[in-house]
Amino acid sequence: MTQRDLDKETIAKAYARWAPVYDLVFGPVFERSRKASVEAAERIGGRILDVGVGTGISLPEYRRTNRISAVDYSEPMLRKAQERVAAHGLAHVECLAVMDAQQLGFADAIFDVVVAQYVITTVPDPEATLDEFARVVRPGGEIVLLNHIGAEAGLRRAFEQWFAPVARKLGWRPEFPWERLARWAERHGGVRCMERRVMPPLGHFSLIRFQRLEGVASRPAQASARA
Repeated sequence: MTQRDLDKETIAKAYARWAPVYDLVFGPVFERSRKASVEAAERIGGRILDVGVGTGISLPEYRRTNRISAVDYSEPMLRKAQERVAAHGLAHVECLAVMDAQQLGFADAIFDVVVAQYVITTVPDPEATLDEFARVVRPGGEIVLLNHIGAEAGLRRAFEQWFAPVARKLGWRPEFPWERLARWAERHGGVRCMERRVMPPLGHFSLIRFQRLEGVASRPAQASARA
């Protein structure tokens, strides 16, 4: 699988279509997992970056003592988030911006936590995106991922492989393997995996926490070929 198996135009079109119905379709299904990722972020708290915030469905869950910046590549989704911030009076949301997750417009080491819910399987270059997360989070801070992880064997793996071409038109990769995350962390050298926890629905998703290590450069020493 190449890093260009999803492109930005496909992603933008897919999530423009999802924007009007996203909360209705996915809101109740992923509620427990979303809350778990927010709770994981708030173990550290402080300045939190929510990447791929979508319609902002998670924003009311963050405590008002945090300072939240939220970005998304889809302008129609972000308009929904802006409406939610205004409707709920979420004054702790300091920034809502259209932004490419692979090219975040923030300074190095500025956030205590980066949260990305259902993002890594929807970007053209997951490893470059993870590099950006590691760049903007401070040493000792964390990257909290909530994502579908592809099965390693069996009928579910076969189904994910079969469904992949259709899923790409919807804007995501169903067969994304854990191995890609493990290889990225090893290559980067400045992060370590703190937790990998199976999440609902049906245990097909995982909550994954990486910690930025102290005294290690925020950028990988050298680029490598991406699977």
